[in-house]
Amino acid sequence: MYFDFSSLDPQRRYKLLSATVTPRPIAWVSSIGADGQPNAAPFSFFNVFGEDPATVGFAINHRSSVDRKDTGENIRHQQEFVVNLVSEDTLRQMNISAIEFGPETNELAEAGLTPAPSTAIRTPSIAESRVALECRLMQIVKLGPMRSLILGEVLAMHIRDNAVLDRENCLIDTPRLEIIGRMQAHTYIRTADTLRMPTIPLEEWEARRKTSQDG
Repeated sequence: MYFDFSSLDPQRRYKLLSATVTPRPIAWVSSIGADGQPNAAPFSFFNVFGEDPATVGFAINHRSSVDRKDTGENIRHQQEFVVNLVSEDTLRQMNISAIEFGPETNELAEAGLTPAPSTAIRTPSIAESRVALECRLMQIVKLGPMRSLILGEVLAMHIRDNAVLDRENCLIDTPRLEIIGRMQAHTYIRTADTLRMPTIPLEEWEARRKTSQDG
């Protein structure tokens, strides 16, 4: 079935994109306001985009064209944030932090979460998260009247000790992190259920093809 995006309103485009580009990792972003109060909110339009510099990005949807979400305002003013990843044991708390609380509300306190001091920035991470990426704002790209892309450089990363196989070689037991991914609507997936398929070297592929042709 064919969908012409030029004839669809943004909500219908969102439904198609969010139901098919899955699973998506969740950026559980912690930030701090001008008064020093911590904030936490989840965003599932998120991914990593490079390693030199180490770059992550997530898209934030504004409440209106002039009233930005607390996270966007905090990052714009503080120039930093932490991306915490969501594991199965923190899914319920992440869902609480997604409630549209007012700017005076401490989402970490509402969800029973513990702020943990960062090493490279002022913004705290979420202690219950198994992975936290301390980020410095690189730029904010306006994508349209209601959404912006926030890009950050990762300055430091914290990973739960039992998932680190070899610190020197940066080998991580990813399934042990039990990271949750976002599907469509209010559906999530356990990303620990994996399939392994190594990339085929060109030389091996050419040898296979030659064997097939000779046979």
